[in-house]
Amino acid sequence: MTTTEEETVTLASREFRRRRFSARLRRWRPFLLAGLAVVLLATGIWLVFFSSAMTVRGVQVTGNTTLSATRVEAVAGAPLGKPLARADLGAIQARVEALPAVRSASVSRSWPHTVHVDVVERTPVAVVNRGSGLQAVDDQGVLFGRYASQPADLPLVRTAPDVKADALAEAARVVGSLRSDIAARVDFIDVQTIDRIRLRLDDGRVVSWGSAEHSAQKAEVLAVLLQQKAQEIDVSVPGRPTTR
Repeated sequence: MTTTEEETVTLASREFRRRRFSARLRRWRPFLLAGLAVVLLATGIWLVFFSSAMTVRGVQVTGNTTLSATRVEAVAGAPLGKPLARADLGAIQARVEALPAVRSASVSRSWPHTVHVDVVERTPVAVVNRGSGLQAVDDQGVLFGRYASQPADLPLVRTAPDVKADALAEAARVVGSLRSDIAARVDFIDVQTIDRIRLRLDDGRVVSWGSAEHSAQKAEVLAVLLQQKAQEIDVSVPGRPTTR
């Protein structure tokens, strides 16, 4: 009996200790889990922001057609060898968008090692010679790129060197409003101010256009008046065009 009682007491004591340990573990479990989460979070932050495990190793450029990827990469100035998470994407975007041929750019992280730059290039609508050679101009009046000779599909804009960008933008909108068959007949566009724009056709006729306002209506009126033999056509007020 004594042996049996001792065994019973021993087993009860063990069960009591087990239950007490389990109770303590349940009380401490939230703290242990929170501590583990903190450790994991700290480790993740260190790996992403401070270690060499996820550094910038290259730049991927998309959307470019005329600009070389090498040029965009050089201007982007991505911090090679630095943690990708700490790369200043806004600064990279600003540098890329400073390229005259870039209309806009978006920059993102491509984990684990790449900065992705997607560019939207400007589209030329005409060429301009302001004394330093032929340059493209887009529909915002921004000059970019250079040409050795005038492309067959782009009209020439003639203007003084000091004409402002808004006047060039007006001329670009005029070009965009023309029907393709009429645009093909334009020898050059003369831009003096924002509301003094003229077209010189390949047969020598001159069209006074005014500003880009109501350009769609002006283009329709011009298409009709070109059937006449007038040498000078004024569509600056499309409701009251004149010829002579």
